[in-house]
Amino acid sequence: MEKYIYQYRNWTDFKWDYSKIAITLGEVRNLQGKLSGTMNALGFSLKSEAMLETLTLDILKSSEIEGEKLNRKQVRSSIARRLGLETGGLIFVDRNVEGVVEMLLDATQNYKQELSEDRLFGWHSALFPSGRSGMYKIEVGKYRTGEMQIVSGAMGQEKIHYEAVPAKNVKSEMDRFINWVNEESQIDLVIKSAIAHLWFVTIHPFDDGNGRIARAVSDMLLARSDGSSQRYYSMSNQILKERKKYYSTLEKTQYGDTDITHWLSWFLNCLKNSLLNMEITINNVLRKAEFWKRIADIPINNRQKLMIDKMLNGFKGKLTSSKWAKITKVSSDTALRDIKDLIGKGILQQEEEGGRNVNYILLLL
Repeated sequence: MEKYIYQYRNWTDFKWDYSKIAITLGEVRNLQGKLSGTMNALGFSLKSEAMLETLTLDILKSSEIEGEKLNRKQVRSSIARRLGLETGGLIFVDRNVEGVVEMLLDATQNYKQELSEDRLFGWHSALFPSGRSGMYKIEVGKYRTGEMQIVSGAMGQEKIHYEAVPAKNVKSEMDRFINWVNEESQIDLVIKSAIAHLWFVTIHPFDDGNGRIARAVSDMLLARSDGSSQRYYSMSNQILKERKKYYSTLEKTQYGDTDITHWLSWFLNCLKNSLLNMEITINNVLRKAEFWKRIADIPINNRQKLMIDKMLNGFKGKLTSSKWAKITKVSSDTALRDIKDLIGKGILQQEEEGGRNVNYILLLL
């Protein structure tokens, strides 16, 4: 019968073939340095906007991996308030959103702080403020006391993907994990981040929230590897894109022996893709900033600002006067006046598709 990785003696004495990951690790380190250099050359407001965008993305996507969709505006508002950044009006934020934000910001902004049992319990309590996961009451702010299986499939046709470390061993396994995270070692911090992620989800110490907390620990160690609390790339966003591969690689590694080369290789490639994709996000931030700078001296009203901002942030579908009226809550005549005013100022352009359909696009001056 196949053994789980934790059933091997001294299972946390992980081994890997450095020759198989060295090139990718080098590429990751190079991209981290390049991204840091690019960001340091920007002004404070642009860096803040890029960081706000990155942290918002990271929180949304980490929750989405677990099948939970959070409200983007609430997440962004909560982060902006906690970081003291300017934001377009504070809005009501649900307790569960506040909790997720609190956890990630503690992990990344206080990355130099030691990990502790109490800190992990605090993160877990923040994730589940009601003491429930959906409809089910769970043990919150403490390690699980029951056994844990990862199962999929319909009732009666369940497939067990993984059985976690027995509950009686969780405390001792976590003590060892926490000590390892905190101790100085010769392991590159990017590699340490990858190992921590695997190690934590293998123990699966909590009733729920293990994936999100594993990614928070991983992010904390990535912040240490950058030597900065300023986050400009989202590993969770990339994991979501590669979710099937993420779970299959985890499962394969947890059914294997203590050689984790396969996991490290996947993690490093995922991180590399995350860093490459971040260049696109930064370019979007710069593009928006440049646009607002170019029209800074042109008088526009608040409705026009709102709609321009929506278009810069990827307005879904075609912009019409009726959509403008609905979103800004004005009459069709007022919407058309707003639009024609922007056309006259060279900010919008009419795009005709024949018939009665008239659409409008931004002119990036």
